[in-house]
Amino acid sequence: MKAERVKQFPVVGEYMTVSPHTIARNGSISSARHMMRTHHIRHLPVLEAGRIAGVLSERDLFLVESLPGVNPTDVLVEEAMVQDVLTVPPEAPIGEVVEDMLGRKVGSAIVCDGDRVVGVFTTMDTLRALHERLERP
Repeated sequence: MKAERVKQFPVVGEYMTVSPHTIARNGSISSARHMMRTHHIRHLPVLEAGRIAGVLSERDLFLVESLPGVNPTDVLVEEAMVQDVLTVPPEAPIGEVVEDMLGRKVGSAIVCDGDRVVGVFTTMDTLRALHERLERP
């Protein structure tokens, strides 16, 4: 009889938003805002040459848009993005990722398979995972 692998923890890949929308670092803040509103998202992975360069959150946009005399059309994504991005593989246990998110006080982790962005795992995904686990008998 073949031994089956025991699965102890849900992994990020089960709950992440797959194929996330992304933006180039030289995109404008106003185009990022439009994309986020259109697709009802709060976190945009920022790419440079197909690789993760940062993440732009709704909070980052609010900060830039609230600065006096700043025209969001003139501000580039790279000027507002966070460069210290929490990246995790799809197989990462949710518990470990949540600990990292709490420790770094961030609302998302960018899920990468090697250099390729494959998903975004947010606090809302964490709540969805928790809700699903609580509903189980």
